Amino acid sequence: MLRNIPPILSPELLYTLRAMGHGDELVIGDANFPAESIGPTALRLDGIPATQLLEAVLTLMPLDAFVDSPAHVMQVVGDPDAVPEIVQKFQEIIDTTADIPARIASLERFDFYDRARTAFAVVQTGETRLYGNIILTKGVIAP
Repeated sequence: MLRNIPPILSPELLYTLRAMGHGDELVIGDANFPAESIGPTALRLDGIPATQLLEAVLTLMPLDAFVDSPAHVMQVVGDPDAVPEIVQKFQEIIDTTADIPARIASLERFDFYDRARTAFAVVQTGETRLYGNIILTKGVIAP
């Protein structure tokens, strides 16, 4: 056991977060996300909601302050201006937990998948709410 580390973060995920460098991206995917087939290393946290994982990750990982949008979600197919409840919750978590304020940007579904293919890793959660996917860009920890 370690202190001050959210217990839902598995040893594999802690290793992954530590191994990531500035500008690397992490995908938090819902239960429907094609984590295994998308390409990068896939980790599983079945039974954990994406919102709970986002909050835990942001307690350890800084968001990138050098890009316009260090967080991206998938647009609703057929209604790109819609903001699902889970995306609103993601924004609230970023507003209250992240080290820098950041507005979430959205990507068309297949653009989201293309970006996810180049991520450092994908964490598939047990999230059942649709569009419960987010890509985070890791920042730096200042000296």
